[in-house]
Amino acid sequence: MNPLGALKITVKRGIDLIVCDTFSSDPYVVITMGRQKLKTRVIKKNCNPEWNDVLTLSVVDPNLPIKLTVFDKDTFTEDDRMGEAVIDIEPYLECLQLGLQDLPIGTAVKKVQPNDHNCLADESKVIWTGKGKMVQEMVLKLQKVERGKIQIQLEWLDLPGGGGLLSS
Repeated sequence: MNPLGALKITVKRGIDLIVCDTFSSDPYVVITMGRQKLKTRVIKKNCNPEWNDVLTLSVVDPNLPIKLTVFDKDTFTEDDRMGEAVIDIEPYLECLQLGLQDLPIGTAVKKVQPNDHNCLADESKVIWTGKGKMVQEMVLKLQKVERGKIQIQLEWLDLPGGGGLLSS
């Protein structure tokens, strides 16, 4: 099956992540969608890491869940889980399919509120960046852990010769 496009996920930073080792953690993020698995680099001894790593998923089925998991890198034992979140791309894809043109750059096309179906910590906005492009900034509240958030940004990339999200 041909990919519909690619989803560029910029993993910006972690906020108030839990301490897994004696005083700190060595966090990294793993993003999975179907069989794809992408990783950020490890940031040593930091519970508020700044990654700004760009990970790109090939999207064949936009209904597949995208899972983000934070781990603490350990040298001699299995890496510790520091929480997880599901990235809900449905509101973002809905905005892309509106076929908007020529909005002022920086216009909020949609505001998404935190609810039981997403892991948002705060309101998330889909922002028009011009030339048919939009990004969505989001802060995800990590699940199955006492605290911690991850800030990410989504951007859709059409692939040359790809099926295209908008043509379906």
